[in-house]
Amino acid sequence: MSMSDPLGDMLTRIRNALMRGKSSCSTPASKLRARVLDVLQSEGYIRGYSEVEYDKGKSEFQIELKYFDGDPVIQKIERVSKPGRRVYAGADGIPRVANGLGVSIVSTPRGVMADHEARTQNIGGEVLCRVF
Repeated sequence: MSMSDPLGDMLTRIRNALMRGKSSCSTPASKLRARVLDVLQSEGYIRGYSEVEYDKGKSEFQIELKYFDGDPVIQKIERVSKPGRRVYAGADGIPRVANGLGVSIVSTPRGVMADHEARTQNIGGEVLCRVF
């Protein structure tokens, strides 16, 4: 069965696991998901992730979620650019999340990065998701 929005599926899996208080969750592996997880890890929203290989070349990411004083570090995670409506922004038009407390993840020609990185490099791209 094909999936129309793999990144949205991963974000929903993370959101559901956080609501249930789980310590980790899994999602099918892909390059885009790996880059988004790299940004989440570098910004301190998740502990980390590891790739688990299965037969016939299939693999999954095991995502270790992060909590602080029993509350999830990720308060809100949502998809911005969807398959039905792509959202692009220039370097000066990348939206700030919670007045700079959160982060927008942007897919640029130089790779997937956080909004503050894209602004400093003066490049825009597709706004993938918003995390706070």
